[in-house]
Amino acid sequence: MAYCSIAAAREAGCTGTDAEVAAWIEAAKERITAYTQQLFEPTDLVVVADVAAGGLVILPRRVRSVTGVQPATGTEEDGPWIPLSAWRLTSSAILGQIDAVRLAWGGYDDLVVGAESYSGGWQGLWSRWGTEQAKVYGSFGYDEPPLLVGHGNALLAAHLQAEAAPSDADAAQDPSLLVDDEGNNVAIEDTDDEDAEDAVSPAASTGSTQVDALLVSFLNRGPSLIGGV
Repeated sequence: MAYCSIAAAREAGCTGTDAEVAAWIEAAKERITAYTQQLFEPTDLVVVADVAAGGLVILPRRVRSVTGVQPATGTEEDGPWIPLSAWRLTSSAILGQIDAVRLAWGGYDDLVVGAESYSGGWQGLWSRWGTEQAKVYGSFGYDEPPLLVGHGNALLAAHLQAEAAPSDADAAQDPSLLVDDEGNNVAIEDTDDEDAEDAVSPAASTGSTQVDALLVSFLNRGPSLIGGV
């Protein structure tokens, strides 16, 4: 799902066929995801996160729902699984809450082998599994893109397209570009023996300071997603 419509991107300055505009919207969406470390649409993911003191597992994205929790050494096919009664979910979708799963360290279940009250309950069972991380299966992200995110996606799509198409004036000023008779940009190979200095992209940026400012309130500075976006 795109964060903005093709019409919105055109209003922001994006040009071309619908397919071309859609491609720039998708490229901008990827930049936004990398910058904010958030998902602005419902997305099914499997995340791995550390289990902190007290059984707190802080999740790296806004969580909508969780379908299963297991030690990081487990597999979806073979388990083992932590029963629903042994963990509690909180989400930043509720004001004052954080995105986390809280394992019931103080609980037990005498019907579950290894989690009996005389065996140390859930904390004792987790210790025997020998892992300090939990694997969480669920749905993450916002229910729908906030207005500022949609506006930022449209602006960034136009910005990226403009960056990728230097004007004739830019080409004349930049010796690394050559415009042929048909208007195509042809790169000239640098023959200098000295190593060229690599361009350094701004850290933690979409590439547009205007879009950065729009999205700054959505930045997620929590743990990174393992094996995800």
